[in-house]
Amino acid sequence: MESYKQYYRQFLGQHPGILHCSPHSHYYWPDVTRDAQLAYWNDSAAGADHKWDVIFGERIPNVQRLLAELLDHPYPEQFVFAANTHELLYRIISCFAPDQPLRILTTDGEFHSFSRQVQRLEERTGVHVTRIPCEPYDTFATRWQAALQAHEFDLIFTSQVFFNSGVQAPPLSDWLAAVPQRTQVVVDGYHGCGAIPTRLRDVADRIFYIAGSYKYLQAGEGCCFMAVPKSCALRPEYTGWFADFANLAKPRQATVGYADDGYRFAGATMDYTALYRLEAVLEWWRSIGLTVEQIHQRVQKLQLAFLSLLDEAQHPLIHRQALLRDEQRDHGHFFTFVLPSAEQTATVAAALREQGVDTDYRGNRLRFGFALYHDIADYQQLKKALEAI
Repeated sequence: MESYKQYYRQFLGQHPGILHCSPHSHYYWPDVTRDAQLAYWNDSAAGADHKWDVIFGERIPNVQRLLAELLDHPYPEQFVFAANTHELLYRIISCFAPDQPLRILTTDGEFHSFSRQVQRLEERTGVHVTRIPCEPYDTFATRWQAALQAHEFDLIFTSQVFFNSGVQAPPLSDWLAAVPQRTQVVVDGYHGCGAIPTRLRDVADRIFYIAGSYKYLQAGEGCCFMAVPKSCALRPEYTGWFADFANLAKPRQATVGYADDGYRFAGATMDYTALYRLEAVLEWWRSIGLTVEQIHQRVQKLQLAFLSLLDEAQHPLIHRQALLRDEQRDHGHFFTFVLPSAEQTATVAAALREQGVDTDYRGNRLRFGFALYHDIADYQQLKKALEAI
């Protein structure tokens, strides 16, 4: 396989001797992002008060086009940006009147940005949340379908790839047609975007798709985005001046106005440095002809090599049988191992770190991720580490 290490010299050089197996948490940034960081400074210096003309007139439209191309989404103008996904999530929630009942369908495998927020919302009278357990994964699709048929919901929220397992959720094509039009559907794509080939063309009029640059898009924190359904007329109560940027200079109207595209869900002033970094990554992929399909195929080969090495190592805790799920056809870009206890998991992760293998864990689940800057030969370091602990 072709090596991509030459594109990550800056980050790899800062961590000599480390096998970074937690890109699902924080992907190393490729070298092109360093110049992008400076480009934001240069645009800010040259534009000063008028830098927004460049950001909104050139940079944002270009990144919108790049994301639309990446995700096969027909409406680039429907992408809106924020510093984090939670901000975008709460704008959707703020479209629902707080004095009216709110029924939500979700799973027990959602990231904290959603699960914490919804748990807090449940303290309100009239908020009802149905959580479908992800496990056992073999029956999840059936149980999800049953929940959809049992009730009508105001909001549905599910991940594309569950953050604590790496398992892909059932495809939208299996269940979206059964959802009433009045129901708002949100897909958390953070562990799918840039890792799993994703085509939103057929659902671009129907769903909100949320993701960001921190993980597989490799541009670091600070640039999250949401694809808003075409012709969406919702009016977020949690709103800021970016949400009607085109009319900023006009006299204030009696009714709060919103953009006619995805920017109706925008907030207010933010640092767009990360957007420049994301632009650089997506332009780099385009320049070398790298697609998500190719990335995914490469990672699947890395995963097979990883599993073969585990079979050789015969570690008592980290082995194929301890995997939560290893079927590649419905798996994301990290493996999750279930250990006997949270304490043992923390101990093993610390021991691996001492041996130069950097991973992460949640409770008793130890996670190993796969990245473009990995080569199959790198996993010999993991084998040696397993033999040492």
